[in-house]
Amino acid sequence: MAVRRTPLASGVVTGEPTLVIIRGNSGSGKTTTAREVRRRYGRGCALLEQDYLRRTMLREHDSSSTGVVAPEFIAATARAALAVGYHVVLEGILHSSRYGEVLRRLMDEHAGPSRVFYLDVSFDETVRRHQGRAEPIGVTAAEMREWYVPRDLLDVPGERVLGEGVGFEEAVDGILHGSGLAGSAALTPCPARCARCARAKD
Repeated sequence: MAVRRTPLASGVVTGEPTLVIIRGNSGSGKTTTAREVRRRYGRGCALLEQDYLRRTMLREHDSSSTGVVAPEFIAATARAALAVGYHVVLEGILHSSRYGEVLRRLMDEHAGPSRVFYLDVSFDETVRRHQGRAEPIGVTAAEMREWYVPRDLLDVPGERVLGEGVGFEEAVDGILHGSGLAGSAALTPCPARCARCARAKD
């Protein structure tokens, strides 16, 4: 049974938050879904996006031919957020060939709940969704084809597959409730101990 996490004056907390990993091919809708999951949860939940951490922070190519830093860097970032009480939503393509071992180790080492969701979407549908994005990314269908790996599961207990027939609202709701986030209180000093957050509730 999980111990209730209690914020301390130092900002360090006891107990264990929830780790949620949302994976899928480019254009599967994982980023939009993850952002909405975090938005609906509110403060106390960290959103870690693979593309931002790898492309923007590290400016690193996602390649199997070089010793890339991103997998361990992303896992370390997730560990740091979990350690101070943030629930974590980690999203990205996160190919199992390069990220599988690191993600499984992250889950094994985390004492709290860990839930994995995979958006299983066909290649043609990923292209259609990509072309309809509100924030277009400058990649071609040919590039997406190179990245596409069908049903690239982590093969961990409880991994949940969401097919392309699952709508956006259903996916967001399923992740919030399937992960337990919907019923999990914020554990971090903000909003648990934040005067501004307390005033906002009045």
